[in-house]
Amino acid sequence: MSLLDPPADKPDKSRAMAFTIAALAVVAIVALWFTFRYYPEKKATERFFDALIAGDTAKAYQLWKPGPTYSMKDFLADWGPQGYFGPVKSYSILHAKAPKGSNAIAVSVEVSPFTPMPDTSDTEKSRRTKVVEVWVLASDKSFSFPVP
Repeated sequence: MSLLDPPADKPDKSRAMAFTIAALAVVAIVALWFTFRYYPEKKATERFFDALIAGDTAKAYQLWKPGPTYSMKDFLADWGPQGYFGPVKSYSILHAKAPKGSNAIAVSVEVSPFTPMPDTSDTEKSRRTKVVEVWVLASDKSFSFPVP
């Protein structure tokens, strides 16, 4: 090798490996973000429904963080043992989404008066299963019903 000879070419293999690792890292970050972006709101929803299942309506009412117009009597009319959505014996969180222009997260929950959650093939029990959408305010994890 003389001084006038060009230097040896570096193999492109290391460059391709770096791009592959960077692309996989970006895909993993995006996948994790989509998986856990509503995690705090889903966790608050789980605590609320777990309190309802345990029959602790006072704790559930406290977790709801109601406004002055939503009394305990109104809450029990919705979530109590003889309420519209009650009795809640099992639940399943279906999905969560952020409605456009809202500061709340809409969480869709399937509630059933049976333990465990009935299978879709059991038509007699599954017809009493209701899907309810509750809104969870992202700032303080308070609950409300969607406004039509």
